[in-house]
Amino acid sequence: MSDVANTRKQLRIKAGSAKRLYKEQRMYQKEQEDLQRKLDKHIAEKAEDWDINNTGRMLAESGKMITDASTRLGAVVQELRELVLVAEQNPELSEAEELVKARETLEEVSV
Repeated sequence: MSDVANTRKQLRIKAGSAKRLYKEQRMYQKEQEDLQRKLDKHIAEKAEDWDINNTGRMLAESGKMITDASTRLGAVVQELRELVLVAEQNPELSEAEELVKARETLEEVSV
């Protein structure tokens, strides 16, 4: 496989990974917010200890997953940025669809 074809393939793969991890991170953040509301509700209603403790454990697990997803997202975004820089220096890829989509993905996932 030529360098150009390989770079195009890597741009597609890394952009897809970045989008997936960004979506996963947002999902875990929403889950954490929902669980926090649920925990507050259980505490306000003086629910059973098991319900409060279980919701607390689930909330802690969501926090760990957010950290993990953020770490993985950061690594993939960094790899994608480096790959975009390499692709921009190649005249054959300067207007490639994969490069345009990779740039759009970087704009979308970079907060």
